[in-house]
Amino acid sequence: MPELQLAAADRGSLVLADISGYTSYLLGTELEHAQDVLSDLMAVVVSNLQPALTVSKLEGDAVFAYALEGACCASTLLDTIEQSYFAFRSRQRDIDHSTSCTCDACKRIPTLDLKFIAHYGSFVRRELAGNEELTGRDVIVLHRLSKNSAADALGTTGYALLTDTCVDALGLDPVALGMQPHVERYDDVGEIPCCLEHLGERWRVETERERSFVSADDAAFDVALTLPVDQVTAWDWLTSPARRAVWQADRLDIVTPGGREGAGVTNHCMHGEHVIVEHVVDWRPFDYFTVTYDFPGIEHMRFTTELEASGDETEVHCRGETLTGDGLAAWESQAPTLMANREAFWVALLEAVVRETSPAASTG
Repeated sequence: MPELQLAAADRGSLVLADISGYTSYLLGTELEHAQDVLSDLMAVVVSNLQPALTVSKLEGDAVFAYALEGACCASTLLDTIEQSYFAFRSRQRDIDHSTSCTCDACKRIPTLDLKFIAHYGSFVRRELAGNEELTGRDVIVLHRLSKNSAADALGTTGYALLTDTCVDALGLDPVALGMQPHVERYDDVGEIPCCLEHLGERWRVETERERSFVSADDAAFDVALTLPVDQVTAWDWLTSPARRAVWQADRLDIVTPGGREGAGVTNHCMHGEHVIVEHVVDWRPFDYFTVTYDFPGIEHMRFTTELEASGDETEVHCRGETLTGDGLAAWESQAPTLMANREAFWVALLEAVVRETSPAASTG
């Protein structure tokens, strides 16, 4: 009798995206229209969770996904959750505004919301009837948490619940991030400390936040690079502190409030004896981010890094704004050195990405 081969356990982040109000919406409205609306909204969630997360399966009103340990940094995971919520709310708003239908299914679209449960732990991946199935205690914990008291604690059905295990594994400080401490209790899996984020409030802030973007028409220069990875992975390489340290500078001191990148963060890039202060002024995962740098004689010169998917690759453009007056003269005197540094950084970035994505790296 052949020896039974046991599947090896993986570790990583487990995420459940669950449409709130699904059951009452489905039961209280016209089935055909309700299914069309729900299918549309579910498709938006799935497309925005990927590729940072691997979608394991759809579970009625929920999407079950995961990211293996080391697949993406804490900022990228939280950005993915928030961007999925923003896309859901945006699509929900667009459907509501564009429809002229007066059926209950269309009138009650605004009653739907989206919640996320995130946990970290061990799980086994196995093939079952041609589909990937995740099993393990931590998978059970994640699904238990889908029934919780978070909505009562926050006063909203649109939220993210992260277990303390997940927060610790990602190196986050929930207090600095403005998250609310919370505890859930279950008869079988016990007490689970966690923290909550009000996604509805994040959506309000996002819609009101001013954009800062250097377009091609307003740029003093436009440096392009093609990375052989998807857009989210390229974003991770460009923004993750650990990955930036591989290609960008001799030392990179990043002050991430709560362990997360985003607008308002100030970084110190050390290159030789020079210190360059970087201020993040706009953060639009996974499309672009804008930073300002202070150079001698130049204050707050803006640089936008924009990403665009191109098949399995990502086109990256770094553009610096055109200056005038004394700032222009200072820029022209420093531009050759600064642009040479940029070119060297991007050569190092491309080499690092190619090195990690090579067949030898994936099998090693």
